[in-house]
Amino acid sequence: MKVEYSKRAIQDLQEVAAESKREYGDAVAEEIETYFRKIIVQIGDDPQSRPPVSGRAGVHVAALVYYPFKIFYRVFEDSVRI
Repeated sequence: MKVEYSKRAIQDLQEVAAESKREYGDAVAEEIETYFRKIIVQIGDDPQSRPPVSGRAGVHVAALVYYPFKIFYRVFEDSVRI
């Protein structure tokens, strides 16, 4: 399924990348980015695999198990918006 990014998601991802690089260095920042990409591919492949967010119709959340981040996304008929 096609994955799209909202402006806010792009800003959030850029902030996470910059903060990770500052706090943990290049190697860890790259690991975090790789993990984000892996989860986003999984979301695109099977958007219903992650739990829905209570009270927010069509919104799901993917918690990044090894890192303190969550990816919220909305499922549409032919796409997913992060």
